[in-house]
Amino acid sequence: MDLLGGVNLYLVGMMGAGKTTVGKILAAELNYHFFDTDEVIVRAAGKSIADIFASEGEEAFRQLETQVLGQLSAYKNLSVATGGGIVVRPINWSYLHHGIVMWLDVPVDQLRDRLRADTERPLLQEGDLRLKLQTLLDDRERFYSQADVRVCIDGEESPEAVAARAIEEIQKVLKSSN
Repeated sequence: MDLLGGVNLYLVGMMGAGKTTVGKILAAELNYHFFDTDEVIVRAAGKSIADIFASEGEEAFRQLETQVLGQLSAYKNLSVATGGGIVVRPINWSYLHHGIVMWLDVPVDQLRDRLRADTERPLLQEGDLRLKLQTLLDDRERFYSQADVRVCIDGEESPEAVAARAIEEIQKVLKSSN
């Protein structure tokens, strides 16, 4: 399928939205290569994201995230799952806008259920999980809403079904821009 003509696809959204899972499926469907910015950062830094946050702070992590995004945006035929906070830095949008940005929009309660047992994410370590997720979403939603494509996910839809709907939404956006 040559739906995007080599243009990169960037998946944005909250942690736990399924960006990595859906991004891999979309990469296979589009015959693209898949990258997860968090995984690239971990490999490059030689330590976990939690360790980067603990030893160098969130700002250092965000800088690494921007560097990785900048490097990936130089290539074509990529499906890229981004970290949930990548959208808050304006410089990142200069890279994201070179491709199609897709927001996987998942309700907070569903995110909470998916992340309840996750002990690795630095931004979720303290306090009420639902409140923390809602606060992060409130801070980021205006950025997520700048995406070219929004895929709302509710219920127990399979990742394959989400990916199929995502392709339909991309096709609608591409038709409306022609």
